[in-house]
Amino acid sequence: MKLAVVGGGSTYTPELIDGFARLRDTLPVSELVLIDPDAERLELVGGLARRIFARQGHDGRIVTTTDTDAGVADADAVLLQLRVGGQVARQQDETWPLECGCIGQETTGAGGLAKALRTVPVVLDIAERVRRTNPNAWIIDFTNPVGIVTRALLQAGHKAVGLCNVAIGFQRKFAAMLDTTPSNVHLDHVGLNHLTWETGVRIGGPRGEDVLPKLLAEHGEAIAGNIQLPRPLLDRLGVVPSYYLRYFYAHDEVVRELATKPSRAAEVAAMESELLRMYADPALDTKPELLAKRGGAFYSEAAVDLAAALLGGGGSPHQVVNTLNNGTLPFLPDDAVIEVQAAVDSQGATPLPVPPLDPLYSGLIAQVTAYEQLALDAALHGGRDRVFRTLLSHPLIGQYEYAEALTDKLIAHNREHLTWA
Repeated sequence: MKLAVVGGGSTYTPELIDGFARLRDTLPVSELVLIDPDAERLELVGGLARRIFARQGHDGRIVTTTDTDAGVADADAVLLQLRVGGQVARQQDETWPLECGCIGQETTGAGGLAKALRTVPVVLDIAERVRRTNPNAWIIDFTNPVGIVTRALLQAGHKAVGLCNVAIGFQRKFAAMLDTTPSNVHLDHVGLNHLTWETGVRIGGPRGEDVLPKLLAEHGEAIAGNIQLPRPLLDRLGVVPSYYLRYFYAHDEVVRELATKPSRAAEVAAMESELLRMYADPALDTKPELLAKRGGAFYSEAAVDLAAALLGGGGSPHQVVNTLNNGTLPFLPDDAVIEVQAAVDSQGATPLPVPPLDPLYSGLIAQVTAYEQLALDAALHGGRDRVFRTLLSHPLIGQYEYAEALTDKLIAHNREHLTWA
């Protein structure tokens, strides 16, 4: 089995490699290709990747290349984890929106739109290269904003499924609180990428006992602290929002915080420099503890599980993924991409039924879905007016003066990545 990772020079990659090594019985990879335009980073990451495989007794071959066409040729699955513009672009995404009093964040609001505009054309070009060399390959997208990028891939007819680590993170935390195994915890997880709620936590499967009320009663403080929202709010809602909902439920509070501390991009950039220094040590043959602070916790387990199911070799029958709505949430168009529990096999991902949603959640989902549709149109066709309309539609912006100012700032900061600007 051959897998390719586009963005293989990422400091995330050793987390992925560790998962491939530990879970080789679930996903028997014979060849793993790491693809990245940065040859220097690729050499450092690739060297550590080979040492991790060797330490754990994995006999798979690890290849590094800057040639995307050669790297994806004959791959059974291609994982996308790229960042167009690198941490420099992320730093901008997280700072210039604050000048207008809006959230500065890389996946939502104006910064999230900037990332989508930079990313979608690049991802679609890569996907076309995959289709030319192996039209049967699955594309697993971990590149943010996952919902918009996955929708772009599916709209263009690619075999694609989007993946995020939010759900598996909740699953692992809840399992520890319940003193059970993660595989025994089934989440009623619903929404869009980075806009989701856990409306139930079931033991044993989709029809198991819902223990969410017990979790909130016994561990509400810990859960609230993890997502940085007040415990009384969780008690009133009776659900667990993802921590990205804090940008919506506590927008002004978050803006004040972001304006008075270093950006997350700056923190990550410093971490990356240290990680790359560590990766250069020829004695290092395990993922360093610092990597856990980089983000992407449990990404490797989720990626292995999804790839195994798509490639017909195993994997969990039900997984939280990003895939086409197709009537699952009746208030959304069929071609919207939602993040829900789905049955996953070699034919793809089919969402499990979702009970009717409270308007408190369905209303926000519908509005952000409309934003994502406009964002994809702007990413595909460009133009200042499309960017303005998209920003105006976003619930975290919504005022024409902000949308006008943010449009100018977005274009100014991303001109080198926007062919139409």
